[in-house]
Amino acid sequence: MRTAIAVIIAGTFAAVPAVHAGDIQHGRRIALEVCATCHAVLSGQTRSAVAEAPSFEAVAATPGMTAMALNVWLTAQSHPTMPNIILSRTDIQDVSAYILSLAK
Repeated sequence: MRTAIAVIIAGTFAAVPAVHAGDIQHGRRIALEVCATCHAVLSGQTRSAVAEAPSFEAVAATPGMTAMALNVWLTAQSHPTMPNIILSRTDIQDVSAYILSLAK
């Protein structure tokens, strides 16, 4: 009986996909291609192309900033201050990981 339960539990965990932690380098490439039009996206950049757009370092330094908060922001349907960008879930996780990597 214990063996059967262990097999069921192991099978359940095997069927659950691993959480995607985010590919920082891929996120950086997306940031340069998509976000740099408005935001300062590189480490050390402080002035964004659009004055109202915070630098990614400033976003990363926001108290309480998390990957979840960034994912929610980037998947929201409308942003009054941003164009409607469409990224895959993986791209969003990667951009979020990149932004958070800029925290000092």
